Amino acid sequence: MTQAISLLVRSPRFVIAILILGTGGTFQYGFHISVLNSPSPFIKELVNKTCTERYNLSLEPWVLSLIWSFIVSIYCIGGILGSLVAGRLAHVYGRKRSLLFNNVLAIVGASMMLLSKVADSFEMIMIGRLLYGVNSGFALVVHTLYVVECAPRMLRGIAGVSIATFVALGKFSGQLLGLRELLGSEDRWPWLLAFSGFMGILQLLTLPFLPESPHYLLLDRGDRPSCEKAMQQLWGKGDHISEIEDMLLQRAAIQGVRYRSVWELIHDQTVRWQMLTVIVTCSVLQFCGINAVYMYALDVFRTAGIPSHQLQYATLGTGLCEIAISLTCAMIIESTGKRVLLIRGNLMMAAVLGLLTVTLNLQKQVFWMPYCSMILIFIYIFFFGSGPAGVTIALASDIFNQAYKPAAYTVGGSLNWISLFLIGILFPVLVQYLGEFCFIVFLACCLFCAAFIWRHLPEIKNRTILEITEDFQRMHAPKRGVVKWCMSEVKTQATKSTKL
Repeated sequence: MTQAISLLVRSPRFVIAILILGTGGTFQYGFHISVLNSPSPFIKELVNKTCTERYNLSLEPWVLSLIWSFIVSIYCIGGILGSLVAGRLAHVYGRKRSLLFNNVLAIVGASMMLLSKVADSFEMIMIGRLLYGVNSGFALVVHTLYVVECAPRMLRGIAGVSIATFVALGKFSGQLLGLRELLGSEDRWPWLLAFSGFMGILQLLTLPFLPESPHYLLLDRGDRPSCEKAMQQLWGKGDHISEIEDMLLQRAAIQGVRYRSVWELIHDQTVRWQMLTVIVTCSVLQFCGINAVYMYALDVFRTAGIPSHQLQYATLGTGLCEIAISLTCAMIIESTGKRVLLIRGNLMMAAVLGLLTVTLNLQKQVFWMPYCSMILIFIYIFFFGSGPAGVTIALASDIFNQAYKPAAYTVGGSLNWISLFLIGILFPVLVQYLGEFCFIVFLACCLFCAAFIWRHLPEIKNRTILEITEDFQRMHAPKRGVVKWCMSEVKTQATKSTKL
């Protein structure tokens, strides 16, 4: 822990790189998850006005709800599209150039949002949301690849947590800027929706000063001088030979192995359990109940006596809590380990969801139960931010080598968006039929994820990708394969002893 902090202090350029990558990276993803809550009445009014003036139609409430649902969900469709192409483009054009091009989508989408009210066109909002989705889906994959590959081994965990920190910061920014006193008013809501364009411009102006990812330069391009130069720029002057040696060993292991497509990754039996680990963790990241907890938070705050006109300010507390926990996770991840954080986080989230189900059902019977529910909501956010949120997105970098990594991130990113889309569709149905007992479904998902990680994910703390790959093979080999592997290890050690 102390060594990691010391290394971080000695690498100010790496800290600056984290900030630059985050502004046009996962910040956009988090921002668009929360930003529509505040201007929703004004957008619905624009839809009604457009249909009345242009088509002479008076919309039924269910039609308006359908159009609004499409405006919300088209963001996920764009996210899936962006995730599907991100891995391939990041491999062909590099991480840096891909992110630069991606900011153009954010700027075009912002222009659509800004002009939608003037043009009396809700269709422009739909197009803007689609472009924002493609931008966010692409950034979620490439930002993760870029920042983790720019980090030295001792700071890789902190770099991974920064991805979740910018997601939380984006959510909080959407809540904060959506206040009526800022950009959430009837006159200024187009500027609120166009704010992502400003973040895209900011990254477009600053990203050219960063070097390309050292891992990409050496492992994908075979350019060792450029790799060493990038290390010096990011980590400062010094001897980084151990990091280069690790990369050279990985390059030797994948020598002659070309970049794997998503289809090849899914059908490759040698990385089946790594693939299943990504599938389970990325899916449960949405099905763990985080969106359900945020939705019920409003009802809990209202029942606890917070006036309706102040609920926006109360929800800012949940956003601040998630940011603070992400920063805390960055401080403990290197000493605790990602496997432990995933198992502990999911188990504790399941326990909190069980207690939250009880307190929500007793709110009307016991006057102090809403306060218990409030406390449980913040405890849940604590374990979510210090476990799955801080570890899951960057997990593929730890368990896949360079040939599989872009495809693995494409699969993980696409599953995240598909799960988010399904939650948006299924959650209202769960609430309608199960009420507060809907948390039992999410509780089961958390328990399943914890059990899967405990059984199938080896320890990855302070280990190289080659060592982790060997652990996966040893854990999931058939019994005869395990005996054969052990005998080969014994023979290897005996040979070394004889030579000595």
